[in-house]
Amino acid sequence: MKNGQILKRLFLDYTKKYLNKIFLAVFFSILVASSTSATAWLLDPAIDKIFLNRDQSLLIFIPILIIIAFATKGISLYIAKVLMINVAEEVKKEIQINMLSSFIKADTENIENKHTGKYISNISFDVSQITNMLSISFLSFFKDGLTLIGLLTVMFFQNWKLSLIAIIMIPLASIIAKRLGKRMSKVVTEAQERSGDLNKYLIDLFKNHKIIKIFQRENYENIRSEKFVNDLKEKSIKIHTVFIRATPVMEVLTGIMIAILIFYAGKLIMSDELGLNNFFSFLAAMMLAYQPVKSLATINVGIGQGLSAGKRILPIIDNENKIENNEYQQNLKLDKGTINFKKVAFNYQSNTENKVLKDINISISGGNMTAIVGQSGSGKSTLLSLIPRLYDPKSGEIEIDNQNIKNINLSSLRKEISIVDQNITLFDDTIFNNIKYAKPDATDEEVLKAAELSMCIDFINKLENKQNTMIGENGVKLSGGERQRLSIARAFLKNSRIILLDEATSSLDTETEKKIQRALDVLTYNKTTIVIAHRLSTILNSDKIYVMDQGSVVGSGKHEDLLKESDTYKNFYNRQIYNK
Repeated sequence: MKNGQILKRLFLDYTKKYLNKIFLAVFFSILVASSTSATAWLLDPAIDKIFLNRDQSLLIFIPILIIIAFATKGISLYIAKVLMINVAEEVKKEIQINMLSSFIKADTENIENKHTGKYISNISFDVSQITNMLSISFLSFFKDGLTLIGLLTVMFFQNWKLSLIAIIMIPLASIIAKRLGKRMSKVVTEAQERSGDLNKYLIDLFKNHKIIKIFQRENYENIRSEKFVNDLKEKSIKIHTVFIRATPVMEVLTGIMIAILIFYAGKLIMSDELGLNNFFSFLAAMMLAYQPVKSLATINVGIGQGLSAGKRILPIIDNENKIENNEYQQNLKLDKGTINFKKVAFNYQSNTENKVLKDINISISGGNMTAIVGQSGSGKSTLLSLIPRLYDPKSGEIEIDNQNIKNINLSSLRKEISIVDQNITLFDDTIFNNIKYAKPDATDEEVLKAAELSMCIDFINKLENKQNTMIGENGVKLSGGERQRLSIARAFLKNSRIILLDEATSSLDTETEKKIQRALDVLTYNKTTIVIAHRLSTILNSDKIYVMDQGSVVGSGKHEDLLKESDTYKNFYNRQIYNK
């Protein structure tokens, strides 16, 4: 995406609606420019009338006008900045909301292809660059641009010959700015990468804190953390160094310019071509023009930072999901709930060479329990994820009651599916809200009933705040079994017709598992249930068992038949069931 396209997009989608505030800020910028120019112009009559001609009638009037000019400048500048800060923060809010919405709606595979820390850097570091572009760079463009025009007018009014010499600084400053802009864009991109790396490390640090303690890797992590922070520090230093690199050059240019002007002005005064009052007014205007010229010389740096950030942010907002919602397609019509996999193959985008699933052809009977067994990495969990379309197969079809799930309303499909995953996901909220998440319109009685059926009441009643207990990040304040039961409670509350159980009882002790198993029997009664489990008790309850190995189905049938016919199943049985 080109810079012009990014600016156009930011204007049309985000800043256009705030044009009234922007125009108001421009109006106050005009007042800033006018009052600054007036200050320089007032030195002419002040020196001429008061100091040279000793006119006492203006002794009070001109100082009052100067006070008014400075007060107008200060108040106008404050209002203009407040207006642009408000615009920038509103734009920041909308961009962040759009990014979050994109994250929420994004395909699971897209989210998994990039570390969470990188996304956090995008939504904080990059969006701040755009905010600065709007609140600082654009305001500077109006304010300093108009101020420079006003001061140049005063300078030409006082003496056009001196003004022509003075404006040589402007193209020189532009050349410096152009070079700085290119360098700054590169450095800011590098800084964003380091910011993302630090966020990645921070998330991993908190997530793996116990592991660090157990393996006594504190010193190692201290060294790593220092490296990440130091890398970001180095890039930040580069940004600020590049940004102020124009200062010494501008100071030297200004010094040379003033020296030349004093020399030339001295000659003009000696030849009576220039009055002393005109020179001091001109000199004041030129000195006041220094700050606008300096700001305008570095303005493209701030804009470059914002444009670089826009190149990273807008593709995230514009991301188009491959898994379509099919809002206008027909809803899923469930009869028996039979699920058929027809020549299904799948591989992840990050590893196109390695097929996770290969030519899967299976039929899962509606209203019955089907088990999928196999060694770790055989593709069991991936197969389950294809049913609610968390991923789509690369080839082949999945049908539910003879309806291709790619051609039906996605919401109606997922409404009929509940999943209890081995990777339990909970929110830093109350127990009650975590259960209710599965059905926001559920009554309190329905939530409590789901908690009872999943055996959550056993531990909830032991807590001080009962169901209103905050459970911490991903349920860190609960045991593994308690977290698993909360996950099962959500499935009870949703009460869908298709149940996917991926190691649903893996974190439970034997006694609790027996209770949960009875509860799961109630949950899955007369429903299409697919179970991934290692434990014999779960497998024996299944109407059919599919055996997977390296992404393929290598056997199917009842437990007794598979023991006789499938060596893979027999090995699985011996190793996983009896721990042999």
